[in-house]
Order: sequence, then C-alpha cells, then structure tokens
Amino acid sequence: MKTGLQIYNTLSGKMEEFQPLQSPQVGMYVCGPTVYNEVHIGNVRTFINFDLIYRYLLFLGYKVRYVRNITDVGHLLGDAADGEDRISKQSRLEAIEPMELVQKYTNNFHDVLQKFNLLPPSIEPTATAHILEQIEWTQALIDAGYAYVSNGSVYFDVMKYLEKFPYGELSGRKIEDLKDVTRSLDGVSDKTNQQDFALWKKAEPEHLMQWNSPWGKGFPGWHLECSVMSSKYLGEQFDIHGGGMDLKFPHHECEIAQSKGLHHQDPVKYWMHANMLTLNGRKMSKSDGNFFTPLQLIEGTSPLFAKPYAAEVLRFFVLQAHYRSTLDITEAALNAAEAGYKRLMEGVKSISTITTSAETNFNLSELLKGCYEAMNDDFHAPKLVAQLFEIINHVHKIHRGDLTISSEDQAQLQKEVNHWISDVLGLFESSQQNTTLIDGLMDMILQQRKLAKDNKDWATSDQIRIALEKLGVTVKDTKDGTTYSIS
Repeated sequence: MKTGLQIYNTLSGKMEEFQPLQSPQVGMYVCGPTVYNEVHIGNVRTFINFDLIYRYLLFLGYKVRYVRNITDVGHLLGDAADGEDRISKQSRLEAIEPMELVQKYTNNFHDVLQKFNLLPPSIEPTATAHILEQIEWTQALIDAGYAYVSNGSVYFDVMKYLEKFPYGELSGRKIEDLKDVTRSLDGVSDKTNQQDFALWKKAEPEHLMQWNSPWGKGFPGWHLECSVMSSKYLGEQFDIHGGGMDLKFPHHECEIAQSKGLHHQDPVKYWMHANMLTLNGRKMSKSDGNFFTPLQLIEGTSPLFAKPYAAEVLRFFVLQAHYRSTLDITEAALNAAEAGYKRLMEGVKSISTITTSAETNFNLSELLKGCYEAMNDDFHAPKLVAQLFEIINHVHKIHRGDLTISSEDQAQLQKEVNHWISDVLGLFESSQQNTTLIDGLMDMILQQRKLAKDNKDWATSDQIRIALEKLGVTVKDTKDGTTYSIS
C-alpha cells in the first residue's frame, strides 16, 4: 500500500517515505498526560496534532491501532527537586486520595479533548494498571546486565548499555555532556553514574503510592511505563512514536535504551515530535501569570484575553501551524483565526447553493490533488488549509459565473471537501447547535434596543450596542431594520 506519504523522522533527522512494518496495519503510540493537574494548553496542541495524524492515516485507508497512555504514577518533579512523585505531592496538597486525584484530572483531560473534537485512541492504558509488567521488565534488564539494584532502587546502567549500543542518538546528546543535565532523582548517591536513570524507585514509608517488588516497596520510573505499554499493545517494534519536543530527552531517549537493552532492536521506525506553544512570545508560566487553561479560553474567564473563543476556532488556530513549528498564541492571532475559520466554513456551505451547468470547466481533480500533496508533506495542515481556501476561491468564481460546474462534479466537490474538513482536519461547528438559542436571544436584545430608541432613550440604545461590540457582535441599523453579525 503506497500512498506517497513522507514523514520527518526525528531519529534520522530527515524526511522518509512512510512504509509501515506490516501494511495496512499501523501501530502508533503517543505519550499521554501526567494527570496531576488540569491539562495544559500546550498538551492540547500536541494531542490535536497527533489527532490530525491519526485521522489522515485512517483517511488513507490504514488500519491504525492508536495507543495513548495515562501517566498516573512515577513522573517525578523537575530537575532540581527532591524527586517526589507529582501525583503523590498534588494529592497531599488537595487532601484527597491519589487515585481520586487521578480520576479527577483524567476526567478533565477527556472533557477538554472532547470539546476539541479529538478522536479517542484505540487503547488508553495507565501506568498503575501495568505495575506487574514493569517489575518483570526491570528484572529482565537486571538479568541482561543493563540494570543494577542499589538500596532498594533499580537503575539503568547507561555506561554498560554504551558498550553495545549508542545512547543519545535521538536527541543528539553526547554522553560526556549528560553528567550535568540528566534528570536528578532522590537517592542520586545510590547511582553508579549520574546519567543512569531509575527503573524502580524505593518508596519511603510516607510515600502514598507504593507496591511490593523483589527489591522492596517502591514505584516504577517514568520512562519504563511507556516502553512496557507500547511493546505490550504494539509489539517489540512498531511504526510511530510521538510526543512533545520536550520529551525527546530524557524520556524518549531512555525508552529507546530500555527497549534495545531488552529486545536488541530499535523499538520504533518513525519518531515524531510536536513543537512548543508560546504565549505572547514567551514561554508559558503560572508563576508570572503568562498562563491559561483551555477551558478558560473557551469560557472567556482568562484575564489575558478580552473575549472567549469557540473550541472549533482554537482547533483551527492550532492547525494553521505545522506540528514541527513553534506556535505563538496572541489575541490578534486568535481573532485572525476566528475570521479565517468563519470564511472557510461559509465558503464550504456555499458549495450547496452553486448553480450547476451542463458542462464544466472546473478542474476538481487537480484541486483535490493539492490536498493530498499538502498532507503527504509530513502532515502539513497549513498547506491543506491554504488549498481548501483555493478551492473556495474557485467556488466563488462559479457563483460569479466565471467558471462552470456540472451537477455530478458539484456533488463530488461537496463530498470531498466535507471529508477534508471534518474527517481529516476534524473541524466542526459546535455553535450550530445553539443557533436557534442565539438568534432568539439576539432578537430579544435588539427588541429592547429598538424600544429604547423609540422612547428616545439614546443612552440605553448606545449602551446595548457598545456591550454587544465588546462581545464581538456588530449591530447595523439599515432602512430595512437592524441586523447583527458575530465576528
């Protein structure tokens, strides 16, 4: 099954033709969230991009098993911290059980992704449901000579691994540069070398999440869970492994080492990494207020933005940048995306009102070819969006009489464009469900404004108009009555 799809492989650093290991089956694993807090807007961008990739592979006819995990144990705090588990620490702060916290934020994660119209993965495994397999992997790595026990913890021996395999090939890191940048963990003095990483961590008595193991009570390391779950559901070798750029080192580098140490082969054929999201040109940070949640933006409760933005507009905004490019959120950029989204969807609707002709000079196949070329270029959504706008420009020419199209081609055009819009880009119009309600409310508001004008209460009339403008509603008074438009 040849489709012409080219993928940028982070491991090789170049574009490669996509050739699945067992076509038409495709195995894809994407690192999911650590569910200790509300899902981050940067995470949402990553998951939207891999949803696009998933959708296009399905669109091409591949049978995709998409695995996206939930990290509910083992993800330790940052480089300079004491290594406490994020779930455990946050459950103490919120004074609830760790699994209660996990359920709370897993629900939040699912609710948010549903608003953005993401398809659910084929399998969504959790780290805590695979403790036994992680213990088995750890013991197997010890038996293979790539791990050692130290004071109740088990560490992967990077120097031993280097005797047979390269380490740092995904991230481009050199072993001599790793001593000062490797993630610090509690019990660092128990490690033989600074660059070694934990497969299993000894738990102190007060630690809320711990399990019995051959080495004492403890919990699994963060990197191990993804190697275990990906291989269990996709095999020792699979096609695509994705995640955010920040996971390239150390997380994905450690995954490769664990898997190659155990199975003696590269676990993944194509590594894919989505780039960062910034806010007003700066890295997002809760501490300096340069931060918001996806729901705040949808609900209009973020102090950083003057109005809310529909989830479909935010999805469209994300897809206007290639997944490997950085994307900066600003109010101006969101407003431009909102206007562009509206133009695109109105153009799509206008296809149904085309006046058809007995003959056609509308080159449908060439325009649709451009859509495939865009997505075959490493899932280049911005190019696809531009091509869809080009198609809409041709639709406008038909409306003006500059081009003609047959009824058969019109039906095909409607069908194909809808596929690209909804099936591939995943764009939708949730506001359509509320059209009747919005129209009814606007009629009431405009009636109140008319009543104020009839009573020569110009202050109230202007107050209503100004309030609506702040919400993105433009009111126009004409000789035929008052109209409104939502920008």
